[in-house]
Amino acid sequence: MEGGAYGAGKAGGAFDPYTLVRQPHTILRVVSWVFSIVVFGSIVNEGYLNSPSDSKEFCIYNHNPNACGYGVTVGVLAFLTCLLYLALDVYFPQISSVKDRKKAVLSDIGVSAFWAFLWFVGFCYLANQWQVSKDNPLNEGTDAARAAIAFSFFSIFTWAGQAVLAFQRYQIGADSALFSQDYMDPSQDSSMPYAPYVEPSTGPDPAGMGGTYQQPASAFEPEPQGYQSQAY
Repeated sequence: MEGGAYGAGKAGGAFDPYTLVRQPHTILRVVSWVFSIVVFGSIVNEGYLNSPSDSKEFCIYNHNPNACGYGVTVGVLAFLTCLLYLALDVYFPQISSVKDRKKAVLSDIGVSAFWAFLWFVGFCYLANQWQVSKDNPLNEGTDAARAAIAFSFFSIFTWAGQAVLAFQRYQIGADSALFSQDYMDPSQDSSMPYAPYVEPSTGPDPAGMGGTYQQPASAFEPEPQGYQSQAY
């Protein structure tokens, strides 16, 4: 996080993949990406079963298609979001504007916190529906159903961790951006209420405005000293 504003190196620097993969937020994004694949992959592959008496498929979570649909939707969208922010991490050092970096970090905070909330809802929803599920005498797809619930729970913490790290980047970046502003000479600041001080010139005033100061003649001239002869 050192080197520049909002946790990135100086703008325009060369891309360093080794530095990128060592960043904690990058590691959490990759982990969240893997977890999302496990969740929606488990539900898509083994989350829908066929009833022995009916060829129609049903959701393993209490025959509730909304539960399976929620898990798949959240998993796929989280997968795409991870890819989007991984691409942003690669491009982030090339952003020269401090304002644009600030917007990117703020969006990271909001999106990560939002996904942590969605995964919390998904975990509670799937766990509740799985708890009341009874119509599965052969125990088909139970491992996949439990895996989706478990990795939904783990995803809460990976996304919450991304939000915390993004907030830390925002705090560090705000301080570094404050002290990286260019110094402005107060005499060049037009918003100051007083005009800048100009040292008076010692030469002749070409405009005739009396720019130089002359000491006035003293009102009391000293009388000549010494003996003076008087005529009689």
